[in-house]
Amino acid sequence: MARWNSIARGVAFAATASLALAACSSGGDTAETSATSAMTSEAGALKIGTLLPLTGSLAFLGPPEVAGVQLAADEINEAGGVFGADVVINNQDSSDTDNPQIASQSVSALIADNVAAIIGAASSSVSLNVVDDITAAKIVEISPANTSTALSGYPGGFYFRTAPPDTVQGSALGNLIVDDGIKKLGILLFADDYATSLRDVVEGVVETAGGEITYGKAGQEFQTDASNFESIVQDVIATNPDGILVIAFDQTKNIIPALVGAGYPADKLYFTDGNTADYSAAFDAGVLTGAKGTIPGANASDDFKARLDDTNGGKLDSYAYGAESYDAAMLVALAALKGGASDGQTVRDNLAAVSGADGGTECTGWVACSDLITAGEDIMYMAVSGVGPFNSDNDPSSAYVGVYVFDDANVPQWTEAVFGEV
Repeated sequence: MARWNSIARGVAFAATASLALAACSSGGDTAETSATSAMTSEAGALKIGTLLPLTGSLAFLGPPEVAGVQLAADEINEAGGVFGADVVINNQDSSDTDNPQIASQSVSALIADNVAAIIGAASSSVSLNVVDDITAAKIVEISPANTSTALSGYPGGFYFRTAPPDTVQGSALGNLIVDDGIKKLGILLFADDYATSLRDVVEGVVETAGGEITYGKAGQEFQTDASNFESIVQDVIATNPDGILVIAFDQTKNIIPALVGAGYPADKLYFTDGNTADYSAAFDAGVLTGAKGTIPGANASDDFKARLDDTNGGKLDSYAYGAESYDAAMLVALAALKGGASDGQTVRDNLAAVSGADGGTECTGWVACSDLITAGEDIMYMAVSGVGPFNSDNDPSSAYVGVYVFDDANVPQWTEAVFGEV
């Protein structure tokens, strides 16, 4: 379960993110600011692979995630790298569950490249399809976006994530819906582990509060390749819900016109991290005004967003999971440094420790944290995304979930964050 506290605008997390950026950009001679650059080691270059959506229904999440990983690598390499060598990034496509062969081929390529860790996938179902192969190769998989509860404590111990499980987002979303006075909730969701897992948590929260799920219970999911939603929308509206939650990916672009065409009010619609996105180019202005959505992760500082934009080579349309991707790459590098080797087993054995699971000195950014490690100190990495240290299931022990409201341009605007402990 989760315990929640409301965090107002200007959440204190922003100060933490700003501190991290200050540490990243501190001046001075590199040899003085990072003992890592002076280290000599037989460990070899640290290789990190990514398995992120460059194509498919979650492709809108790819740019901020890829930029987050690269931003961390650039920061580390500018300070001398790990074991005196640059961190090497190998980007591969995860696509989605409708194209499972792409992720499988990408994983094979990354295993052949002897990466120590793979950052991804974004989709929980994609991860569930490839995690056994990654674990068998003794490579760490660390996802910046997976939320399915089926991945918590995954056998083998090589799977980690910097996004909270659905027990956290689902609780936040369910409480948001209940607090808005929704008593009868309809849910439109696809037949996917991510969607059903999140639905189950929301359903529990709503029903515990005395509410009712009018549509969207087990057996009422639509297929992932569905494209015509007129009849499904009519089915859910026929149950007279006070609000409708849509748990889907790119299918949402077809669901929204069906809902709007049926006259359902936008300010009674709710979305999740898979579809709380910029729809300014997809729909006429005002179509989604007042709709709400949730995305795990605190609202990153403007400075951090600007650095992601620079790394991307232009302004990003979304920053979702960019901070979590940065944190994943940073934690992998810190774990390798602490263990003194650049292989997957070493990274696995040290990830919890550098996250602060056993306590340690708080630090932000590569320079500050690596200096402490090389000095023999235990650290507690202060994540830009606001997540807490890994717990025994290799999930974040705590996390923020951002609440967004769509403006007149159909763009989600961050309004507040809630904090949850798993």
